[in-house]
Amino acid sequence: MTLSPMHASRRTREICGLAPIVPVLVIHDARHARPLAEALIAGGLPALEVTLRTPVALDAIREMAEVPGGHVGAGTLITPEDVRAAKEAGAGFGVSPGATDALLGACEAENLPLLPGAATATEAMNLLARGYDMLKFFPAEASGGAPAVKAIGAPLPQITFCPTGGISPETAASYLRLDNVLCVGGSWVAPQALVEDGRWDEIEALARAAANLDHQT
Repeated sequence: MTLSPMHASRRTREICGLAPIVPVLVIHDARHARPLAEALIAGGLPALEVTLRTPVALDAIREMAEVPGGHVGAGTLITPEDVRAAKEAGAGFGVSPGATDALLGACEAENLPLLPGAATATEAMNLLARGYDMLKFFPAEASGGAPAVKAIGAPLPQITFCPTGGISPETAASYLRLDNVLCVGGSWVAPQALVEDGRWDEIEALARAAANLDHQT
């Protein structure tokens, strides 16, 4: 039985609603995966996106999927092969920079809830027509930032977004104030230097600060 777009969006909406920030993680050493997940979850960020941009990404997902309290997803899904590999590794959801019929079909067939990417009204409308109403807005800053998300929301109030791409702690609040934004994706909570040095306490502190951002900031 395939996963319907409506149910996929319902599930990704639940995951995106767990915290105001979804860490976007590029992991280069699988040994870092478990302690990194533990630090982020302890700091109040349970939804984690591991991008498939490194050779160890799938191994990292396997490690993180075993950490209690976490919801680990696979980002940068491009092809049906990516979807199958992510699902096999234990990803509970997927994230894509854009959307193709092949990618959407693979996620539906594999029962992997997808947060599909859109950057224009046309892309958002096409996804809405298929049944997806929880989307990723990407690349957020390069596509006009919070004003662009707000503008798209006027004619498309049915859609909720998780903007990602170039967002910083300083700009996150401008997105979170919007009625059509549930959370934002950000990489600043896990700087590569801190990960490589194993400074998990500092990452937990960054996560805690991010988790305290809200729509009233």
